Amino acid sequence: MASPGKKAFPLRIDPVLWAEIERLAAQELRSANAQVEFLLREALVKRGRLPRGGEPDKKRDSQK
Repeated sequence: MASPGKKAFPLRIDPVLWAEIERLAAQELRSANAQVEFLLREALVKRGRLPRGGEPDKKRDSQK
């Protein structure tokens, strides 16, 4: 079950990639789901789509 306020959706992913995500998650003491969210947030910060803290800009989001 998804956490309140979070979007749940099915994800098709290569089994080899998923195994690496699970391995990395275990090393960093996260669930695989939290690891996927962490990696996505990290990538968006790197691309300048999220501020450095990794939280979406509520003001910008409300303008959409």
